[in-house]
Amino acid sequence: MSLRVGYVREHFSSPLLQYEADDDRKTFTLVECPSGTGQLIGRLTNDEIDVAIALTDPLISGIAKGSEAYKLVGSYVNTPLNWAVITGKDTKYQSIADLKDTTIGISRHGSGSQTMAYVMALQQGWSTNDLQFKVNNDIRGLIDSVNDGSTSAFMWEWFTTKPWVDAGEARFIGSVPTPWPSWMIAAHPTRAPADGLRVFLEKLSGYVRAFDSQENREKADVEFIKDKFGYPEEDITAWLKTVGYPVDCATIDTKVIQETLSVLEKAGFIVSPDGGFKVDHFVNADVAKLA
Repeated sequence: MSLRVGYVREHFSSPLLQYEADDDRKTFTLVECPSGTGQLIGRLTNDEIDVAIALTDPLISGIAKGSEAYKLVGSYVNTPLNWAVITGKDTKYQSIADLKDTTIGISRHGSGSQTMAYVMALQQGWSTNDLQFKVNNDIRGLIDSVNDGSTSAFMWEWFTTKPWVDAGEARFIGSVPTPWPSWMIAAHPTRAPADGLRVFLEKLSGYVRAFDSQENREKADVEFIKDKFGYPEEDITAWLKTVGYPVDCATIDTKVIQETLSVLEKAGFIVSPDGGFKVDHFVNADVAKLA
């Protein structure tokens, strides 16, 4: 059985794309999800994919809110994600503080662009009960919305958004790094067989370790990203200085789940049940190893 693996076509996905290029037996098929983690979760729910490589916070908050469409099976990026706060080219907004009581653009409900807006509000001391959102589906829709005035700003990964800023279509007014490692791997609890997932994660780990090596960071990684995504070399080099990958993709740090839940609860995005959250509830223990 070929696994259907959902992913976002961004520079973070480079090791996955390298694995897919070498997968002669076609043990998995990539399904691009340009709208991000909210779309990935929706496709897991709707039986359109079996596995998702997605942002940590929406994956964890989805399970916390009752989703049974997936469990966590692994880790993918163990460094924070730097979320840029972006507004339109000619708007009045000059800083994050200016966004209080305005409408924030998001890709989908439950997406990283929404959960990080709650984190931003927590940091600013705003009431999260007052946050207002407008769904704009993807990066193009988000940029259009900050320029037509229907939203004040949106949040997206810094280097992914930078080409639009460089082109003069939008402006950066701040950034909010995640307080947790940024990417994890989730899978449907029955559609993705444990044996197939173990093989997928073991082989993916090899590509991740190769990509993360100092030797490849100096040249091969830069050339691959330049060829696949067209980013300027200076942006690729700057990003590589900020990102780190796990040695073993099938290992999940218990503290990541606990601390992410704690921040999301403080931000008002999730509500803890009586007795608190149980880490075991979030993980498929037949596949992942908790550390």
